[in-house]
Amino acid sequence: MKFKRLTPQEEYVIIHKGTEPPFSGKYDKFFEEGIYRCKQCGQPLFKSSAKFNSGTGWPSFDEAIDGAVKELLDADGRRVEIVCSNCNGHLGHVFDGEQFTPKNRRFCVNSLSLDFDRYEDIYPNLKKAYFAGGCFWGVEHMFEQLDGVIYAQSGYMGGKSKNPTYKEVCSGDSGHLEVVEVAYDPSKITFKDLAKYFFEIHDPTQTDGQGPDIGPQYLSAIFYNDEEEKRIAQELINELEKKGLKVATKLIPAKEHPFYKAEEYHQNYYKKRGSKPYCHSYIKRFD
Repeated sequence: MKFKRLTPQEEYVIIHKGTEPPFSGKYDKFFEEGIYRCKQCGQPLFKSSAKFNSGTGWPSFDEAIDGAVKELLDADGRRVEIVCSNCNGHLGHVFDGEQFTPKNRRFCVNSLSLDFDRYEDIYPNLKKAYFAGGCFWGVEHMFEQLDGVIYAQSGYMGGKSKNPTYKEVCSGDSGHLEVVEVAYDPSKITFKDLAKYFFEIHDPTQTDGQGPDIGPQYLSAIFYNDEEEKRIAQELINELEKKGLKVATKLIPAKEHPFYKAEEYHQNYYKKRGSKPYCHSYIKRFD
């Protein structure tokens, strides 16, 4: 088994079961999309979708990748230690019953025990698509169920201001729509598959929002990356209109409107709360 050479600080934590000071680790308030690996052996341990801000000062996850982490009675006889199942490197501790998320578990991990790989580096052919269909909480949740979708994240597109806040977007004056960025593996799922699904998880005929969410930020739109995506989206709209639907979905060039990731508390909203969307559900519209 090949291990990475550790710094003295990393060795103190990983080998000698030390603890880094709270709020000092690089991954405490770090929320990029990817995989957290064991610093010593490289085994994948946690997905970014399981990470949440516990406010404790250490990276916190509510679940580990299956089989990646072992739980042991700590030397203090009270706490439960977590170690990498591959190399037994010390990671931190796991706590139950704190009510941070519906899973009711907190894997409290030292940043020094972790490395991080962005999904873009793991999947060199990763592609992204952008869909607006009402409240981004529900759209994100629905897309994350699809095989071939690596991750989905909520954000804003379409306005003129940079780095808009949720408050600014909700005012209805910023020009931004609530949008979900869908990162996918094109070898497993196509843009056409995603676009079809988009039209089937919201009401593309509603002109003033989506369900009970009314306002310009909730309008239906596809932000297309190129002319091929525009052609596919338009063909799907034409197909729906032949079936009698009056489609309100707008097609907007993504290159003119950067995607701004929404605040962290919007990400994985339903997953973190153990609930389901209130205005998004699947309705088959295509043969």
